[in-house]
Amino acid sequence: MVIKMDNFNIDDFKIENGFEIKEEQKPVIPEKKPSGSKKALKTVILVVSIVVVSLAIAFGAIYAGADYLGIGFGRGGNCSVEIEKGSPSAVIADRLGETGAVKIPLLFRVYSKIKGYDSQYKYGVYNFDSELGYEGIANMLMTEGAEAESVTVTVVEGFTVDDIANLLEKKKVCEKTDFYDALQNGNFEYDFIRNIPVNSVHYRFEGYLFPDTYNFYNYDSKECAYLAVDKMLSTMDKKLKEAKIDINGMKIGKKDYSLHEILSLASIIELESNDSKDEMANVAAVFINRLESENFKTLGSSPTRKYPYGSGRYNTYECEGLPVGPLCSPGIFSVKAAVSPTKNFDYFYFVTDKKMNFYYKKTLEEHNSIIAKLKAENNWIYED
Repeated sequence: MVIKMDNFNIDDFKIENGFEIKEEQKPVIPEKKPSGSKKALKTVILVVSIVVVSLAIAFGAIYAGADYLGIGFGRGGNCSVEIEKGSPSAVIADRLGETGAVKIPLLFRVYSKIKGYDSQYKYGVYNFDSELGYEGIANMLMTEGAEAESVTVTVVEGFTVDDIANLLEKKKVCEKTDFYDALQNGNFEYDFIRNIPVNSVHYRFEGYLFPDTYNFYNYDSKECAYLAVDKMLSTMDKKLKEAKIDINGMKIGKKDYSLHEILSLASIIELESNDSKDEMANVAAVFINRLESENFKTLGSSPTRKYPYGSGRYNTYECEGLPVGPLCSPGIFSVKAAVSPTKNFDYFYFVTDKKMNFYYKKTLEEHNSIIAKLKAENNWIYED
């Protein structure tokens, strides 16, 4: 049979011959629609998010407005703020924030910049009512800047609290009684002083008043005593952070030591090294060796016999381990030596001669031998 292809129509062919050729069809996947519960959950989450953000913005606006006006949020007290000469507005704002005069230092900086006040603030000491508000604070900083008289005072490494008290009174910064009152009873906001065992130590801040050269105000004894203590504590806080000393304690050798113990050890290093900075790490290693050795029940540091004035609580010939607190204000080199003693320095004794040469020995016999030699040469530092 011959099939003519002229004018051939496939549809006619299928009908005439009684069958269909079905074209292949792709399966149709029905579109999934989110269930009602999921749509509701998304709606709830969106609404809650909008509410939370709105409340946060509203609270922030209220808090900022209250700070600007000086109302609410724990206000109602007085704040004493010291503004040093040459302080930029950023530093002034931070100081106001630290003492509670303002709650949002950055906002006060922006306010000062917008108003053109930031270059007009004067240095001095100010007593703010915390409800004064930004405008009142700015006016005081511009118009009542007490160009308070100040005096330069150098607190030497190894000074005790009593040394500092005598020095401040001599320099007419404050009376000793006011200094001791600020030292023992003043309220200071520094994290590193929170764990001082105040019921055990002789003075609360012995060892915590950083030795340095300061400009202290001397216009009012009681207030200037507080400011002097605060400035020395602030400097200690700064120096500890710069030296990366963890205020929560550090591991030295095989043991963990608190900051209070570190400063106690540093004060001994300060007194034993006689300001020989090159020897401080070696001296530190000797005392760490003794603290870790089972052969030494006591630390045996001579300067501890004298503090505080024969009471015995600090005497490391009688008490085990470190004394109950620092004996003086150690410098930063002593503090660094305490946390980083010389490694693999396996000596347990040392002594110095009159020229401050150090002699390190491993045994008591060797130690006594060098002492006898120095005495025979009239080069022994102590008098019998």
